[in-house]
Amino acid sequence: MTQPPSNQPPGGFGAPQDPNQGPHQGTPPVPPQAPQTPPPPAGPPGVPPSAPPAAPGPYGQQPQPGYGYPQQGQPGQPGPYGQPGQPGPYGQQPYGYPQQGQQPGYGQPGQPGPYGQQQNPYGGYPTQPAYQGAPTPPSSGGGLKGRTGLVAAIAAGAVLVAAVTTWAVVGGDDDKDPVAGPTATASSSSGAPAPTESVDKGDGSGDGSKGGGDDLNAGRQAGEAKVNWLLQNDVDLPRNGADVLGPWIVGDTVVKAMYKGVSGYNLSDGAPKWHVDVPFELCAAPAEPSANGVMVFAYAESAKDGAKCTSLQQIDLKTGKAGWKKAVPKPKGLFAFSDNTLSISGNTVTVSGTSSSYGFSLTDGKQLFTGATTGCKPFGYAGGSKLIAAVDCPSGSTTKKIQGVSQVDPNTGKPKWTFKLEADWEVDRVYSVDPLVVSATQREQKKWTIFALNANGSLRSQIQGGKDKFAPSCGGGFVIFGKNLQGCTGVAADANTFYMATETSYGTPNEVVAFDLKNGKAKWRSKAPGEQSMIPLRMEGGQVLVYVDPSYDKGGAVATIAPTGGAPKTVLQHPASTAQVENNFYSPGYAYGAGTFVVASGRVSASNDKEEKLVKTMMAFSK
Repeated sequence: MTQPPSNQPPGGFGAPQDPNQGPHQGTPPVPPQAPQTPPPPAGPPGVPPSAPPAAPGPYGQQPQPGYGYPQQGQPGQPGPYGQPGQPGPYGQQPYGYPQQGQQPGYGQPGQPGPYGQQQNPYGGYPTQPAYQGAPTPPSSGGGLKGRTGLVAAIAAGAVLVAAVTTWAVVGGDDDKDPVAGPTATASSSSGAPAPTESVDKGDGSGDGSKGGGDDLNAGRQAGEAKVNWLLQNDVDLPRNGADVLGPWIVGDTVVKAMYKGVSGYNLSDGAPKWHVDVPFELCAAPAEPSANGVMVFAYAESAKDGAKCTSLQQIDLKTGKAGWKKAVPKPKGLFAFSDNTLSISGNTVTVSGTSSSYGFSLTDGKQLFTGATTGCKPFGYAGGSKLIAAVDCPSGSTTKKIQGVSQVDPNTGKPKWTFKLEADWEVDRVYSVDPLVVSATQREQKKWTIFALNANGSLRSQIQGGKDKFAPSCGGGFVIFGKNLQGCTGVAADANTFYMATETSYGTPNEVVAFDLKNGKAKWRSKAPGEQSMIPLRMEGGQVLVYVDPSYDKGGAVATIAPTGGAPKTVLQHPASTAQVENNFYSPGYAYGAGTFVVASGRVSASNDKEEKLVKTMMAFSK
């Protein structure tokens, strides 16, 4: 079947990265839609579309070395957070491998990631591979195939092409032993939950500091934030440990979920407020709760290995009240092994996998819709102010894959428009829902792209990364293996600008780069303070909210960057005296609210039960 011209940019930033490989090399390309005749090769970065081509382009051609091309056999860079990297494929250093004394678990090859997802070996959520700039696309080149009715002709966009190391999809956590869970249904209680975690309030009465029994604030210097509290694990876990969902701040409560329970704590002092048990292991949660603090968690249908992630439990995170629960219809068909992922938009929670998708009322659990079973079929959703679906579309060929993104009505599931990618490009992540900024990858040619769409689904721009390398930190492997479309750190967006951090290197400050969404070009860059690195978390009061990673002798920090650029302005400077504690949280998650910053370990595991109870799980800072 002949492909029509596409309105999507060709090329991309580089290759997608496998959970078991190091950071992405190169800059993301946007999945080009192949034109009827091969386009001329793309030129080097900065060359306008009309300039003579200088380097091979996409569509099966080899990208020119240099745009993020990995050098085989060369050592890579150490990981973030002041941690040395672990050797990766081709002698590269994986990104952010834990230090000695940090927890094993996901992040290591073969270990599961959060929500039952595969984790990368370089620490943190498996990151979107760092990307490096690529040539500008010829104006006639194919790219993302978008439709708002009819396929429109594409305006010239920037091609971002690069090759990277090979990668492969790995399987799930087949080694975990089934652990029998309570037969009771989910329950909620007021007051202290059981089990609970020991709380060190930083006043010398606890054992949260490295020496045990020390005052976490004893070494606090003038101008530094205080440590509000530090939690240690008190949950008996399976031998492989458990992933942590969260944290989330809702009002005066911070919430995290792990194994078979969801717990809320006082944001001010870490005291337990409520706890909800579920019968079997938690396996999925949306990136964020609803605007009024309601969340739906998914847990396994049984304690057996490979149990489907099909049981839902609604919880009000403000009060800990457990609401409706129900079982999602079991997936069928060839790809029924896919785990479900969840998202929330308005009063709808979506549950989706490669073979089925559903929308349920957040209020009472009533089913609102079933995803399309013909035409373009949703396999993942991104929620928030809009509901965006990643879709598989008919290609007319068994050897060609067509994917795209749609904006859908959260009440009916019906698409308002669909924007298709070029053949064999896959939707990878949604970095922002409004404005809509999407990451896509091409497996065969190992390319990656980031593109923005207008409100009507037409192509807005393609991000031009130049020669920088970027590494957004995300959870899980590919969408088809149970990965949320959302939940990345290292990226943020406002109405007209997309912000992304360059990859980190031990002892070298990285930068946050601002890209103009009108044309995809870089507007400005802001360097991290000292020898530390920083990552955007979200927009906050019109500013870019960033987290500055701790180093061996300096605490982390919360800072903001003005939308016009400039140096980051520190909001909270965490104590240098607790830098080692802050630095040793494994694959951390972050939350900021009410002037308090919370960092939580992304996984809890240890070699024995005694050490398991000493694992530090969550820490809070404020002025």
